[in-house]
Amino acid sequence: MTPAPARAATRAKRSKSGPPDRASLRKLYRSMVLSRRLDEAEIALRKRNEAFFQISGAGHEAVNVAAAHCLKPGHDWFFTYYRDRAMAVHMGLTALDALRQAVGSADDPSSAARQMPCHYTMVDEHFMSRSSCTGMQSNAAAGAAEAGMIALRAGIKVPAEEDEIVYMSIGEGATHEGEFHEAVTTACIRKLPLLIVVEHNAYAISVPAEENIPGGDITTCLASYPNLAVYDTDGTDLIGYVGLLNEIVPKMRTRELGPVLIQAHVTRPYSHSLSDDHEYYRTKEELAAETARDCIPRFEKWLTAEGGFADDQLATIRVEVDSEVREAIDTAIAAEKPAPETALDHLYTTENNPTDVELFGGKQPAPKKNAADPVPMGQAINRCLADEMRHDSSVVIFGQDVADATKPEALETCKGKGGVFKITAGLQREFGSDRAFNGPIAEANIAGRAGGMAMRGLRPVCEIQFFDYIWPAMMQIRNEIATTRYRSGGKQSAPVVIRTPIGGYLRGGSIYHSQTGESAFAQIPGLRVAYPSNTTDAVGLLRTAIRCDDPVLFLEHKHLYYQGYNRAPYPGKDYTLPFGQASIRREGRDLTIVTWGALVQKSLEAAERLSKDEGLQAEVIDIRTISPLDMDTIVGSVRRTHRVVVAHEEATFAGFGGEIASAIAEEAFEWLDAPVRRVGSKHTWVAYSPVLEEAILPQTNDVYNAMREVVKY
Repeated sequence: MTPAPARAATRAKRSKSGPPDRASLRKLYRSMVLSRRLDEAEIALRKRNEAFFQISGAGHEAVNVAAAHCLKPGHDWFFTYYRDRAMAVHMGLTALDALRQAVGSADDPSSAARQMPCHYTMVDEHFMSRSSCTGMQSNAAAGAAEAGMIALRAGIKVPAEEDEIVYMSIGEGATHEGEFHEAVTTACIRKLPLLIVVEHNAYAISVPAEENIPGGDITTCLASYPNLAVYDTDGTDLIGYVGLLNEIVPKMRTRELGPVLIQAHVTRPYSHSLSDDHEYYRTKEELAAETARDCIPRFEKWLTAEGGFADDQLATIRVEVDSEVREAIDTAIAAEKPAPETALDHLYTTENNPTDVELFGGKQPAPKKNAADPVPMGQAINRCLADEMRHDSSVVIFGQDVADATKPEALETCKGKGGVFKITAGLQREFGSDRAFNGPIAEANIAGRAGGMAMRGLRPVCEIQFFDYIWPAMMQIRNEIATTRYRSGGKQSAPVVIRTPIGGYLRGGSIYHSQTGESAFAQIPGLRVAYPSNTTDAVGLLRTAIRCDDPVLFLEHKHLYYQGYNRAPYPGKDYTLPFGQASIRREGRDLTIVTWGALVQKSLEAAERLSKDEGLQAEVIDIRTISPLDMDTIVGSVRRTHRVVVAHEEATFAGFGGEIASAIAEEAFEWLDAPVRRVGSKHTWVAYSPVLEEAILPQTNDVYNAMREVVKY
């Protein structure tokens, strides 16, 4: 069969619609000039060591201001590129706002001195905080567009408009990122109102476009994508670009068009940043050609030839801008710098904080043990998710295979999937396909979309099917979701819950279904990490995770889902547990065992054996949350028992137990009568053979032997 020819991108022509009115033309020109002057001011400040980084938006101004002019800040949503200074300026960012960020002043309105220049946050305008990671805004933008559609269809009360558009800009170099293509795929499948603008300035730092994109043209690559309208245009022609947007945007608002991609050819007259010198890799002839295409002189020529402006009128605007920038420089330099003691501000929420004992149930009584209704941990988690979806309509569940069945006809006759471990079974049937749905085999896409949904006001609970496959999502978790609050100075957040089954003891789980690695996430600032060991705690911690305003990685040990010893009464639809409060699962006087996950049960078994064999009483502490970690309970126990074993499934080498052992040495060294002993997996992958698996993973006997060694020291 001969494949169908690829659909060519539409080569944009000058629109028949008229140019903007005179006042708009003046504002467009002023914003472009102000943005360029701010670039120049930051370069000067960097040379004086008053600013500490600079990245230029020069050459991109026409594309930026046209988008701000044709779209609706505060109505539409903007996930931008770090060269989009002019867009922020046109939306109302002042010279002082920009330069307060450049010098790192305490009153920087975008990030409170946490983020580098040209990374703006404007809440009222829906100009979303961005990281410096190229292309990583793509999945978040897709998630934000999806969130608006979900909210409108499901009647969820978060800000959403029937005709809204989500704007996402990106450099052509970043279109090589896999996450960009994941986002485009999602937009096409779900027909999202996502306007993607590729600002093609020909270079990704020093790498030319043809090394990043086949043929140097992303429109050729994407022209055949179903439901995607693709355009190629000159981004230095402001009037032509405004005309193109004026044709596209109304069609997107009526949903005549779904996702749209525009490749806009712009220039980069300055180096990538002040840490780069483009004269090392660009010829003088090439740079001269760039200068000849500069969008600002080109617009000035149009304004005087066709726009009705005289040269002196444009000069007056430039004088106004220069005066504003000079005054802003002086004010920004004199601005107060942040106090050192505020360094940790905006890392975690101060409202709906999961460590808040009053808010999340530290004083409510433990659920009564009613043997008539014990349920396994997996079923209890399912019930908790359902209860939270009833409690809060903004809670949505998605991930690979989490739905009962994507095809409606299958729901009528099939039992339904509901996750590999049946943890989400029945949720789609009860709450509909807008609130419980499948995601692709693309973990970064799942996590990134969840981040965008959360920034829009939804409460996404996404699932990574196995912890072993979470690593493609690490960029989204670490550099996007966990940094949102901090990099925006507390103005925005991404309260995502990422659920994932973790751990081994499966007999046959092998290398790729038995992994642990909680230590890799414990060191991520801004991220909470919960790791329950039993049914009751799983419910309480999960409910707190969903209701709190911090992102949470929720680790569910798959071996514990349906163990008979792990059955317990469902604690009810209001039961919560605060993070950062360890549980003393067994009291003792002779030594302390600090543990979590599957090793809690093995530690309890070892402690009972030690009591029978030696008459010694071990205190077993289940930490319950990795971050925050309750060192107070651990240190208090060590001061009573004077000996400690740290037991976990993760490898002993570089495992999280090493952090606990180090903290004990720092905080309770004088109370120790023996070295801290660690028990964990061998430093290897978990093998397929049950014989090898048992030798690799820590067993009850390993914990027992470690306890005996410590007490006999």
